[in-house]
Amino acid sequence: MANHDEQAIEKEIQSKGLNAPRLNPQMIDAAIKSEAYHVFPGTTMTVCMLALQNGFSVIGESAAASPENFDEAIGRKIARDNARNKIWALEGYLLKDQLYRRNHPAAI
Repeated sequence: MANHDEQAIEKEIQSKGLNAPRLNPQMIDAAIKSEAYHVFPGTTMTVCMLALQNGFSVIGESAAASPENFDEAIGRKIARDNARNKIWALEGYLLKDQLYRRNHPAAI
């Protein structure tokens, strides 16, 4: 799910009419097929694995420095956000590669 900052940035992009090929939060969310979480026993380490539509997977992690502050729901949210941020980089690379190949057919 897009966070508040992403939504604000998306709104600003649209208001400025920046319409060149780009990614948006909905595209990132659409790339996610499923998610799974694991908290390692005896730790505050939470891992989120996001399986993508194309079969690739990314992971994100979180850990509380003080066990007293550990909250599994918060750990899951942070780990998921970290995994989701990796999708931006992967999808950004893919889009840039597609644009390059479209503009440089001899490089294929």
